[in-house]
Amino acid sequence: MSIALWCLMIAGILPIVCAGISKGGASDYDNRAPREWLARQEGYRRRANAAQANSWEAFTWFGIAMAIALVTKADPSKLDFLAMFFIASRILYIGFYVMDKSSLRTLAWLAGFITTLTVFASGTT
Repeated sequence: MSIALWCLMIAGILPIVCAGISKGGASDYDNRAPREWLARQEGYRRRANAAQANSWEAFTWFGIAMAIALVTKADPSKLDFLAMFFIASRILYIGFYVMDKSSLRTLAWLAGFITTLTVFASGTT
């Protein structure tokens, strides 16, 4: 399996990692009403949950771009590089979000977004 496909798998796991950060170690976590519990959280837990939502959104667009690039036989080495760059930018995004570094978070988000557009474009040329 190519590096790009492994990166697609990792991109799908990142939101689950965010969910773990938002819920992990909480003694009062309510598994019967997790969304209501999360809605009452503050600080890093709230930010990790927001990063989870954004990670699902980013995964959708990245997945579509990857599918187009793979179907149209984009250059595999270029696709591998872009996919790794996307994953790196998303990991930074999550870290910056959880640590409340909003300007750095925005830059990491932008890097991932531009990478997604580049993956899409690599499959259409």
